[in-house]
Amino acid sequence: MSEIRDGNKLSRVRTVAFNGLDATDVELQVQISSGMPTFTIVGLPDKTIAESRERIRAAFCSLGLKLPPKRITVNLAPADTLKEGSHYDLPLALGILAVDGVIPQDKLRDFIVVGELGLDGSVVKVNGVLLAAVKAANESSGLICPAAQGAEAAWSEAKTIIPIRSLGELIDFFNGNIFVPRPQALFDDEFYHSTLDMQDVKGQESAKRALEIAAAGAHNMVMVGPPGAGKSMLAARLPTILPKMSRNEALEVSMVASVAGEIKSDRLCFERPFRAPHHSASTPSIIGGGRPARPGELSLAHNGVLFLDELPEFTRTTLEALRQPLETGVVNISRVYSHIQFPAKIQLVAAMNPCRCGYLGDPARACPRSPRCASEYQAKISGPLLDRIDIHIEVPPVSLWDKDSSRSGDSSAVVRKRVEAARKIQRQRFLDFGREDLYTNSELNGDLLEKATVLENDAKELLISYANKMKLSARGYNRTLKLARTIADLNNSEKIIGKYIGEALSLRWKVPDYKN
Repeated sequence: MSEIRDGNKLSRVRTVAFNGLDATDVELQVQISSGMPTFTIVGLPDKTIAESRERIRAAFCSLGLKLPPKRITVNLAPADTLKEGSHYDLPLALGILAVDGVIPQDKLRDFIVVGELGLDGSVVKVNGVLLAAVKAANESSGLICPAAQGAEAAWSEAKTIIPIRSLGELIDFFNGNIFVPRPQALFDDEFYHSTLDMQDVKGQESAKRALEIAAAGAHNMVMVGPPGAGKSMLAARLPTILPKMSRNEALEVSMVASVAGEIKSDRLCFERPFRAPHHSASTPSIIGGGRPARPGELSLAHNGVLFLDELPEFTRTTLEALRQPLETGVVNISRVYSHIQFPAKIQLVAAMNPCRCGYLGDPARACPRSPRCASEYQAKISGPLLDRIDIHIEVPPVSLWDKDSSRSGDSSAVVRKRVEAARKIQRQRFLDFGREDLYTNSELNGDLLEKATVLENDAKELLISYANKMKLSARGYNRTLKLARTIADLNNSEKIIGKYIGEALSLRWKVPDYKN
């Protein structure tokens, strides 16, 4: 039964507001009182919620019901938190039905409710169902959600999930007329679906070696070379040698996709995301933002790979906005009413030409504007951004002999085994250090970096000599140590010797400076 206070009827329904990957409590209070028939929603609703009045009215009509001809007031508490999204439709409708005595109020208390209503009374998909399900699981509550997203909600292991196709079905459920079975959580058993393989790449042995090192330590990487050298081809095959995600990682990735409305399968996928936005993409689409705030490509690539082809063609604002997320692994979006944070623990892979025409140093295609062509093009990438990228390699043109050669190198499956073995070593090292939150060498910093990278005498002398000669920054010095640690792990060696430092330094190649 609904509460009755001073002759006014009041019902309460639990729902959520989304703030990044956090689902915060919202109590939807519905009061019906005497007076002129009105339908008022307060508590900082956005336009989508204001329009829900007409969707609810039409849904009721489709069921042969009518809104009570009285004053209906809805409060979204807490009142000072901005509410956005269409998932408030279903809790609003349930609140009205409860206060009108159509469904029992006491049964609503155990559920978090999300869902959008169609004009015919159907309950349609909304963004963020997985976030609401995770919150319900953490609080041992039940969840009512659209039937089309029942399997998605079941990934959270919430104790009770009621997938509903229509408002009429939900009324029957609450009145004990039907039984709604719990949805089953489905998992994608096939790890990698693509037919791409490292054996597709002819030649480029040094670039493939660099890609393996990048995969083993989750290092950021930039490839520089002329058009047609195979930079995009190499980047597209990086996911094929990356380890399978853990269940927690897969759930994090799916939560980002859920709030962005990009879950396309009802099966939990363990394949790492690979995002490759076009260079014409806006800064908010890459970093995140909009209204309501949505994760950008950075966050959609969380626990996976973000590939930026034609790196200098991205706007300077976009490139500089990458600097903080690459360091912290999160994206912060500040608003007047809220501060939103999305995860962005990514592996950045970028590709670029050495100059605008793309054929710098090719005697057969001499550029009349060289070296100015190169210096102007390279100036689009700031030094601080390049300093945050561990691996800088040159990808030269593939020779005709390599193209016609039958040699193809190791397959992705073979390389992946080596990468998985190296990551297992890294994970165990972090556990020994008491850092269960860290997984790869790219996360080494501070005292932890010193503990993990004890150099042999020849290695230390080589690194110090090179750092003084090339004027390496402190960040560049540390990133070289991280690369050497990953190379040693790939060789199953606890010691970092001069050979590993030498290979790490070769991976810090930079585009020649043609400004002078």
